[in-house]
Amino acid sequence: MSTPAEVVETDTGTITRYRRHPLGRGLVASGATVDPTAHIERTAYIEPGAVVGRGAWIGATAWIDRDATIGAAAVIGANVHIGQNSHVGHGARVGGHSRIGANSRIGNGANIPGDSQIEAFADIPGPGDIPA
Repeated sequence: MSTPAEVVETDTGTITRYRRHPLGRGLVASGATVDPTAHIERTAYIEPGAVVGRGAWIGATAWIDRDATIGAAAVIGANVHIGQNSHVGHGARVGGHSRIGANSRIGNGANIPGDSQIEAFADIPGPGDIPA
């Protein structure tokens, strides 16, 4: 038996269909890829084209925007917005109430404190990154 879709319509009339993720019951849009071992809190949204890796944790009211990537074992705090086309590396942590701008890169193992504002196109290296 399949899970019924939940439908959200924006002010502009765009309709997005979501399903509830088994771990945490958060909303995952059609076209998003979320590993079955990831935990998506009930009030979190994962938008189309986004990818959430193995064992990642997405906190309450977090919003993972279109085409963003969340690496394995990354932790996204409550009320965080990960901007469109952004990448959060493996094992990175983004503290609650933070905003990560579009097209940003948060490196492997990086720790972004709560209430941070990261501008679009930022590149924040993490201790887990391998130098080029």
